[in-house]
Amino acid sequence: MQNNPAVVIDGATVVFGDRLERAAVRFENGKITAIDGARDGAEIIDGRDHLLAPAFVDIHGDAFERQIMPRPGTMFPIAASLLETDRQLAANGIATAYHALTLSWEPGLRSVENGRAVVEALNTLAPRLMVDNRVQLRWETFCFEAIDLIREALAGPKRPSIAFNDHTSMLLLDPSVSLQERPFDLDPAYPAMDPATPAFADKMADRAKRAKMPVVDMVAMVRAMWERRPDVPAAIEEVARLGREAGAPMLSHDDSQVESRDFYRGRGARISEFPMNMRVARAAREAGDFIIFGAPNATRGGSHLASIGAADMIREGLCDILASDYYYPAMLLGLARLKADGVGALHELWPLVSANPARALGLDDRGTIEIGKRADLVLIDWPEGAAPAVRRTFSGGREAYRAIAAGN
Repeated sequence: MQNNPAVVIDGATVVFGDRLERAAVRFENGKITAIDGARDGAEIIDGRDHLLAPAFVDIHGDAFERQIMPRPGTMFPIAASLLETDRQLAANGIATAYHALTLSWEPGLRSVENGRAVVEALNTLAPRLMVDNRVQLRWETFCFEAIDLIREALAGPKRPSIAFNDHTSMLLLDPSVSLQERPFDLDPAYPAMDPATPAFADKMADRAKRAKMPVVDMVAMVRAMWERRPDVPAAIEEVARLGREAGAPMLSHDDSQVESRDFYRGRGARISEFPMNMRVARAAREAGDFIIFGAPNATRGGSHLASIGAADMIREGLCDILASDYYYPAMLLGLARLKADGVGALHELWPLVSANPARALGLDDRGTIEIGKRADLVLIDWPEGAAPAVRRTFSGGREAYRAIAAGN
């Protein structure tokens, strides 16, 4: 940790774990050292009329992809894209971000080759980045070629998480069955489309455009991947073993059946990421798993996929964590919407985006404002009845972002 000079943020309304209270928070050398303590030798920041809260811990965000590929098929340099992403994270109060890095058999943006470039670039850029950038290895279970990269990333300087995804089976799902109620992906009787039909070719048009390849070639690639299906269970076992041995937090994505959640829990994945129906969420809660929903879902008042609403799940006690998903500002905006709708008091809601994801990820040094914790803080201008705006973000005691309003 750098030797950062002492700073006191004075007069802000502070989000503690059990209350909101006006206080002075002192931090130095990257850690919080006092609450309403000494001010000697410290830089004083006037926090009056502002909210001071734990900075956000984003367990799953893929908005970084828009910096790499802002238009379908149009790629930009990885390093420049990640530096821009880092600025956006800091500006939105996110001090810890797990980039949902899809490792797929598809060429282009979500290829293993591009995933390796992102992992290597983040390692190289780490001393220049303003916040703690990490990766969620969002592994497509049909992509056996990614396993070597997963092994290498697990041995890297910042432990990643692993998310088990099966968009291949979802891609082949018969349209008569909803995504939200599809069978367990490894079910021998899984209702798959015939990839030789014109209907399937039509379905592949947008995906082929993203990969910059003819539709006929994309269809052939999907058919070849589907032939791998008998070998998928063994690949899952191998990746789960690697994750357990590394002590990596593991997640399963878009669970639609209790059987799916049970399967991945049995392999060490204790986080259910975006369960697709109430039945699965209740099973996850009964088993003591962490449950994630999207902050954009909370911000908009519902899912863009017509799945269950985050606010309803929070009310039911079936949501522990909100993730930025595809939109970084939603971490704060989702809290604002939930507060306005009376879902909970602000100090009750804040753990959804700080303490709970930190705990799920094994990051015990951050997520709350307590003496001894990492000084990951966000200072927010939030007039009554108005939209909130991040004014300062601190990451490990370093000022990562500052915005001065025109009226000041």
